[in-house]
Amino acid sequence: MKKPELLAPAGDLLKLKVAFLYGADAVYCSTRKFAMRVREIGFDNKSLKQGINYAHKLGKKVYITINTFPHASEISAVKLHVREMNKLKPDGFIVADPGLIKYIKDNSKIPVHLSTQANTTNQLTAKFWQDLGVDRIVLARELNLKDIKNISKCLDIPIEIFVHGAMCMAYSGR
Repeated sequence: MKKPELLAPAGDLLKLKVAFLYGADAVYCSTRKFAMRVREIGFDNKSLKQGINYAHKLGKKVYITINTFPHASEISAVKLHVREMNKLKPDGFIVADPGLIKYIKDNSKIPVHLSTQANTTNQLTAKFWQDLGVDRIVLARELNLKDIKNISKCLDIPIEIFVHGAMCMAYSGR
């Protein structure tokens, strides 16, 4: 069995460093643009680049979340944001919106991880996302161990599961 990757949230540069100090293999973080946890974010492009460079010197990884569902009026801005984040050379993007996943896959070589916000709860959906080219699936938080095993058996890509932490607020009745 491959060693699991311990992934922790990092709202700012100090929290990123603390996560690595206490054993995280990777962190997920973002700037305030197009991220779900805006109040917890202290990164801007400059400090996020510093964090990525710091992580890479340690042999660690940084995944950037772009996990909102942009409205039509935000498409130009989110495309610009993806291009800006791409320049920072993260180890992956964590994304929920299908159109944004396609845009990133078509315009970047950086791996795309499907966000838990996409609510993957079964093997049919997981296989669908794998076939569309995502590189990792962050499963829905509500799944039990039996469901996780059934889903993982049908995939050729890694899965990610939450083992601790608060549930996200519902989005459009989900």
